Amino acid sequence: MTAPRLRVAVLASGRGSNLQALIVARDAGALPVDFVVVGSDKTNAGALQLAKDAGIPTFTLKAKDFASRRDFDLELFRRLDASGAQVLVLAGFMRIIDGEALSPWVGRMINIHPSLLPKYRGLHTHQRALEAGDEEHGASVHYVTAELDGGPVIAQARISIRDGDDEAILAQRLLTFEHQLLPSVLKLMAEGRLALVAPNRVALDGKLLDAPLQLRHGSLVD
Repeated sequence: MTAPRLRVAVLASGRGSNLQALIVARDAGALPVDFVVVGSDKTNAGALQLAKDAGIPTFTLKAKDFASRRDFDLELFRRLDASGAQVLVLAGFMRIIDGEALSPWVGRMINIHPSLLPKYRGLHTHQRALEAGDEEHGASVHYVTAELDGGPVIAQARISIRDGDDEAILAQRLLTFEHQLLPSVLKLMAEGRLALVAPNRVALDGKLLDAPLQLRHGSLVD
């Protein structure tokens, strides 16, 4: 008997390149999940069209239609609960989420962030890495908690910063690795191999990780 596939919701604010990477991995048979809904806070988000093209239900909520951020977030998570999603992926969702609203999802909610966390939480990560003179940059997938980009890091991808890199070049080169990293982490979740161990540790196959997994040649290694 085939095991039930993990039901996944995705939130995105932009063009949806990481969502597209997840859809491609699913269609290739490399990611045993079903995408039950894609939500956005932007009516013109490219991610919404990608989802529609893939036959995934979508919804949009506009922050201006709500009296407070908390009201927005509570409705957002009501929609996600109604979708039947078991796991939530933030794939370029550019909003800070109310801690009370997200608390039932802690341990079932991941985000991809374009830096080697804990470095450069928040925005403009590529430029900040360049301005700091860093020799390497990267992306992290972490569990989402109430602390902005502060949840336990599951896995990272690292790239060297090259002479002549600017913000756009660095961001574009990193995207290739983001598109491998996020599906790889979600696959571990779908296989039931990952867990968040209170308060801030990640376990793989029941063993606590001392450091984030690293993407090497398209695979995650510890």
